[in-house]
Order: sequence, then C-alpha cells, then structure tokens
Amino acid sequence: MLFTLRSKSVFCETSRYVLLYNLLFADTLLLALSQLMYILAVCRIRLTYPVCGVFAMLTSLTNVISPLTLVVMSLERYVSVCYPLRHATIITIRNTGVAICIVWTFSLLNILIRVCLLLNFAFEDLQSLQMTDSCSDIAMILSPLSDLYDKAYTCFVFILASVAITCSYVGVMVAARSASTDKASAQKARNTLLLHLVQLGLSLLSTMHTSIVISLSKILQRLVIVRIKNVFYVFIFILPRCLCSLIYGLRDQTIRPALMYHLCGQLKLSCPSKGCDPSNNSE
Repeated sequence: MLFTLRSKSVFCETSRYVLLYNLLFADTLLLALSQLMYILAVCRIRLTYPVCGVFAMLTSLTNVISPLTLVVMSLERYVSVCYPLRHATIITIRNTGVAICIVWTFSLLNILIRVCLLLNFAFEDLQSLQMTDSCSDIAMILSPLSDLYDKAYTCFVFILASVAITCSYVGVMVAARSASTDKASAQKARNTLLLHLVQLGLSLLSTMHTSIVISLSKILQRLVIVRIKNVFYVFIFILPRCLCSLIYGLRDQTIRPALMYHLCGQLKLSCPSKGCDPSNNSE
C-alpha cells in the first residue's frame, strides 16, 4: 500500500493521499515495533531498561500519530464539502506538509516529556539495569507521575480527536442539506468521516491500552493479564491497522486499480487489463 501511494504523481500531489501515506507509514512502524516486542516477549528475551525505553518510546510515538492524522484528514474532508471553492487554496501540499510536521512535532513533544519523567526514576537504586520482565510500554511506566501523565495525555488526545471529527461530521451533515452543495460529494464525505470515527475509536483503544491493562493488573492474576494482552494485541493493535489499508485500498476508486496492478505484478498473476492496469480506472 505504501509503495502504491508513491507509484503515481496524483498520489504525491493530492493532500488526501499524502495524509493517508503518513497514516499508513506510522501504522506500519507501529506494527513492526509491536511485532518485534511481541516476539521478544514470547522468546522470553529480557532487555536492559535503556534498550526497552527506546522501543517503548518509538511505539508511543507512532501510536499517537494515527488519531492526530485522522483529525487532519477529517478537517480536509470538511473543507472540501463546506468550502469547495476555497479547498484548492486552503488544502495545498505545502499546508498539508505543515500539518504533518505539526502532528509529528506534537507527538515528539509527548515523547520528550515521557523521557524526562523516565530519567527522574532512581535507576541507581536498582541492582542491575537488566529487566526482570518482558519489554513493553507498561514496563516503562516506572513512577506514579508517569502513570498520571499517560492517563492525562490519553484523555486529552481522546477528547481533542473526538470533538474535531464529530464537529466535522456535523458540519458535513448541515452542508449536505444545502441546495448549493454537491449531494454525492457530501454523502461520500459523510461516509468517510464515519469510517474515521470507527478508526479513531480503534486507534484510541490502542492508546488507552496501557491504562486499561494497568487497571486490570490490580485485580486479576498474571496469567489472565497475559492472555488479555494477547487478545488486545490482535484486536486493538493489528486489526485496526490492517483494516485501514483494506478499507482505503478497496474503497477508493483511484487507489484500487493501482493497488490491484501492483498486487498482480507481485504475485505474477495473469489479471485482466481492466483490473490490473491503473491507467484504465484512474480518476
């Protein structure tokens, strides 16, 4: 999917696809990091605190990118429906790049605060920097202040993203009733925003994963917590990221023929020219 979004100039010159590429790039990094940490946990490989800290911070960074990018994508759809004449001047590639930089900067600031809180922990009191448990983002919450900050930041992102996407959806609904609005475009934007809301809910579940597991660990046995973490890993981390590529790859009329073309080429299948040649169905 990432290769497809860089295979044609239309994908590199349209803000919607640039934002989608940023979303998929962050999700791909998150899947790779979480898969690596999962394999290390299954193999019972114990890391040192500094190494685990790097993995945990990178995971937290990419995990927050998704809901923030969905907010920007929702605002882009809102502008395209409610301000169609100004869309080309507001939603430019330059402005999109600025928005993506703000998203990454905001996420990096969160990681910087987490690192500062982590450095305040008295590591010198430990007998060894070797961890006694598997590496995870939960294992790197070493102080009550870090736990409090994680909950506060998660709540802030949840409220910010929910309000932004909900307001965009309401704005599109109101614009859809206007006689001057393109009904088909408004309907498509409304469906897209509904998908964003579903994606947001799944993404925020992964953001709240740490707080949920910590709360459950106080009342449940360790074996039960391990099984719950495995279920969460599949349905909260892997499934939403795979659904994102599947939804956009099959739903978008511009991406679908290009994606099918590259899939057919990779699998060496003899696909019909209409289904595999992106030039036949591209818009």
